[in-house]
Amino acid sequence: MHYRDYYGLDMGTGHNIGPGFYLGHAWNITINPQVKIECNCNVHKEVVIGQTNRGSHKGAPIIGNEVWIGINAAIVGGITIGDDVLIAPNTFVNCDIPSHSVVFGNPCIIKHRDNATEGYINHKANIQ
Repeated sequence: MHYRDYYGLDMGTGHNIGPGFYLGHAWNITINPQVKIECNCNVHKEVVIGQTNRGSHKGAPIIGNEVWIGINAAIVGGITIGDDVLIAPNTFVNCDIPSHSVVFGNPCIIKHRDNATEGYINHKANIQ
């Protein structure tokens, strides 16, 4: 409750979050308890990762390995974010994102890029 009240960090309990999870400037971040986050994901301030309760993308996101989520991004719905994905600041994501992509805008624009998160991921955990 201290983190929620002081930082605006709303994560609840029981998350399925892998090693190497990093909160950069943990202010006003909301992560739904149903979200699944793999290894080495970086989340920055004012990010929302939430579920939708109806429609074709009903549910909560699954986020892959080596994902960097920029300031003020929103990721919603039963979608899958692949590995090595950079989600730019102020991006709204409500569709599946393939691995090795850079995503930006609203509606989101997806561009393929090998090593999309190279140099961006902080506090990496060794995963084999």
